[in-house]
Amino acid sequence: MSADLPLVRRLEAMGLRAWPAKNVHYDGAWQLRLTAGHPSKRLNSLSVLDQSDISDIEIRFEKARRHYEAFGRPLLVRETPLTPPALVEFLTAEAAQSFDTSIVMTLDLSRFEPEDGVEHLPSQDVGRFVGAALKVNPVAELTRAGLAEVVTAIKPAHGFFIREDEGGEPFAAGLCVHDFDMAGIEAFAVAHEARRKGHGRELATGMLRWLKGRGARTAWLQVTETNTPALSLYRGLGFHEAYRYRYWREKAEE
Repeated sequence: MSADLPLVRRLEAMGLRAWPAKNVHYDGAWQLRLTAGHPSKRLNSLSVLDQSDISDIEIRFEKARRHYEAFGRPLLVRETPLTPPALVEFLTAEAAQSFDTSIVMTLDLSRFEPEDGVEHLPSQDVGRFVGAALKVNPVAELTRAGLAEVVTAIKPAHGFFIREDEGGEPFAAGLCVHDFDMAGIEAFAVAHEARRKGHGRELATGMLRWLKGRGARTAWLQVTETNTPALSLYRGLGFHEAYRYRYWREKAEE
């Protein structure tokens, strides 16, 4: 399936603002993102935003490698439909390895009819959301401070959605970011013991209802291609694939 490149450019821009890196360095259309406090690959990888920017690939790749090494990070390349084929050919020739494919999905909110249910309003309490998100979905090497650093850097309008049991323990959480006529869902997770009980659908429906009420026309999200339950949920809500991206890492030294 060929990607709609203008849509890809918009979604990539929205994604950068919805999940902002601490440090961003540009070399032409080569964007190097670094976030010391968060292990996310999206926040610590190289993306090329223009297929025509192919000059001096070998030299610029080496500069990028040194840039990440200075921060104690390996160089990861995030390949999207905007990535120059020449860079992919270079990575292949260097015996780099591709891994972890994700799917970017969109939903036309004009066609989304929320199911009946209790309307939930989002929280604006960063500390509460950070605690809930890490409780629901613990991430290795991620601290409260690291997640809070990313969340507090989000500039567009956003809201935190949290579901708690009767004892006040969180079992589901997610973040909505409304940016112009588009809106993203980030950090969406349901605790392992609370899955397959409809909580994910209830949470997602509440988030989409809120976004539609704010005037967003298109919702988007990202999900790894191996997350079959999440893909089933999102497709059931009406989301469709817009494009895919994957990462490349250098061949490990023997």
